[in-house]
Amino acid sequence: MSDRQYGKVEDEDRGPLSDFEFDSDEESLGDADPALEPGLGARDAGGQDGTTPLMAASRGGALSIDTSTAVTDFGERGRRPSDSPKKVVAWMDLPKKKQLIVITLARLSEPLVQTSLQSYMFYQLQWFDPSLPDSAISSQAGILHASFTAAQFFTAMMWGRIADSSWAGRKTVILIGLLGTLLSCVGYGFSTTFYQALVFRCLGGVTNGNVGVLRTMISEIVREKKYQSRAFLILPMTFNIGVIIGPVLGGVLSDPAGSYPDAFSKVNFFLKFPYALPNLVSAGFLCMALLLCWLFLEETHDGLQDKRDIGLLLGQKLTGLFKRHDTSIAYTPLRSRSMSISTDLEMSPVTPRDSIEDAPTTSKKATVRRRYTTRLPFRRIFTSNVTFTFFAQFFLTFHVGTFNSLWFVFLSTPVFNPADPDPPGFVPQLPFRFTGGLGLPPRSVGMAMAILGTIGIIMQLFLYPGMSSRLGTIRSYRMCLFLFPITYALVPYLSIVPSTTAPPSQKTGPGIWIAIAGLLLIHVTGRTFALPGQTILVNNCTPHPSVLGTVHGLGQSVSSFARTLGPILCGWLYGQGLSHGLVGGVFWGLGGVAIGGLVASFFVWEGNGHEIWLEGDEEEEG
Repeated sequence: MSDRQYGKVEDEDRGPLSDFEFDSDEESLGDADPALEPGLGARDAGGQDGTTPLMAASRGGALSIDTSTAVTDFGERGRRPSDSPKKVVAWMDLPKKKQLIVITLARLSEPLVQTSLQSYMFYQLQWFDPSLPDSAISSQAGILHASFTAAQFFTAMMWGRIADSSWAGRKTVILIGLLGTLLSCVGYGFSTTFYQALVFRCLGGVTNGNVGVLRTMISEIVREKKYQSRAFLILPMTFNIGVIIGPVLGGVLSDPAGSYPDAFSKVNFFLKFPYALPNLVSAGFLCMALLLCWLFLEETHDGLQDKRDIGLLLGQKLTGLFKRHDTSIAYTPLRSRSMSISTDLEMSPVTPRDSIEDAPTTSKKATVRRRYTTRLPFRRIFTSNVTFTFFAQFFLTFHVGTFNSLWFVFLSTPVFNPADPDPPGFVPQLPFRFTGGLGLPPRSVGMAMAILGTIGIIMQLFLYPGMSSRLGTIRSYRMCLFLFPITYALVPYLSIVPSTTAPPSQKTGPGIWIAIAGLLLIHVTGRTFALPGQTILVNNCTPHPSVLGTVHGLGQSVSSFARTLGPILCGWLYGQGLSHGLVGGVFWGLGGVAIGGLVASFFVWEGNGHEIWLEGDEEEEG
């Protein structure tokens, strides 16, 4: 053990290869006597090699890359060559791309389900009880939307602890979450009352802690910070894909008997369960994601990577049926803890195209050495940076989650009709006293929400990585927070944009769609930088790797609490605003919350994921 003082450790103090370790059944160069190893030059007193071959054969017959000279050089320079100048990482540079694809599919299925029901929830609640006024339906929509995250709030930390445990791990939690969401989705589609729908929404939330666990898995697959701007963009980008597909599916497939009377008006199933079809389609996506995760998702928990996985073994057998069986002499990598770099190779008859990503994770050729042997006590998790990061996350998820909930309700709310005002006798008094929504049907609501997702995808692919690389995570995160108050201040004025049709018909015409697209452009620009940045900050504020899953679970609990409180409170306030002729009040209140989040962001800094060092933690040599 070196004389390092346990406490906060800066990145510059850690060795350039501290994120990687090289361990196998054969002896490594670090343990070998250079005088006895064929092909290795003897070291002089200064630690320099007389000869420094690129590869040398060990006693076990494996080829090993000599990294000792590189370590010495890096130690003398004190930084990696890649630190300057910064280079924007491309998508194809990411390690373990196949695993990231599986994680993407697992994440895609859930926002697809959640956003699908938003396009028709207002009309489904009207179908449950046609006698309810619009203000009551708005409150019910807020409760129904928040019930999923409310249930998550009580269980997300538990799932994070289970994911960190040595008896379950990350993959088990992911599979349970997908299965629970699948059952919840089917039950919701066949609900005929508000309370039935509420129970099934809660069931999905109780069993689902996947967002935090998936973030943990990404951080364990992609350990180098230079890849984080791309890797942690995967989940928000996947959410935007779901935002595009889900509302369109929900809008097109909901109430087929009412939407397509010529084809389905006499089908009893669609008359009895008008909102079952979009949920059955969503359940099909969830079933596919569940199967793919079971067969191909690898466990990333350090202590469980050598555990026998029946699903992976079956997946390997299935993929083997579709691979060519011709073989030739080539190199295949031995397992190392970080697959981003491999320093031990063995000669074996394999397909030449096999790469590091294709290496079987169940190999028993090598042992996996853990980065830590002691688990940080729960009470020590809440450092000042963790606390401030969670405060900032609460503000951000409160207003972003609430806006997503109110947006589809606002789009569905009937247009204010001066001939039959609601509330009775109300006369608008601009610029603040006005009411009403846009009156869009489910298909148009789905289109408006798909616009939001499309803008997000474009920005996340082409704008975020380069800007984040140039400005840094924390600066780009803070800058984007200024955009949210602007959006919330302007959104309610959509209800007074001129329409080509007279009230009470829905808002139509190019003017309203240009206004919708313009406001969503501002909002999505902010969200594009804020959500991935917040995820990176939560990941890097982790005080010790042993509690990474727990910290992400806590972060998801904070998000769930905010996404529960926001829609319920603001759904009620929105209903009150409609009944008192002040529809913009709740949106302007969200603007105040967004300003609070901006202030909180100045107390947050980007950590290194290992600020607290415990006895037995790995340290660099030299």
